[in-house]
Amino acid sequence: FMSETAAAVCLSAGYHDTGDRMWQVLTLLFALFPCALVQLSLVFIHRDVSRDRPLVLLLHLLQLGPLV
Repeated sequence: FMSETAAAVCLSAGYHDTGDRMWQVLTLLFALFPCALVQLSLVFIHRDVSRDRPLVLLLHLLQLGPLV
């Protein structure tokens, strides 16, 4: 999960270096939008299953929810 996000960020930086703005934006969009949706769904699952824990919510906001 984390390596896929890191690879997308590196690829996006490569597109930025070559000046290809469209592919940079598309790479970030297709890499980070599903990641954000997964984190959002995990926040709701954690709230339904367990009690309210601010640390878990913070980890989800930092995109580290699957590690919990």
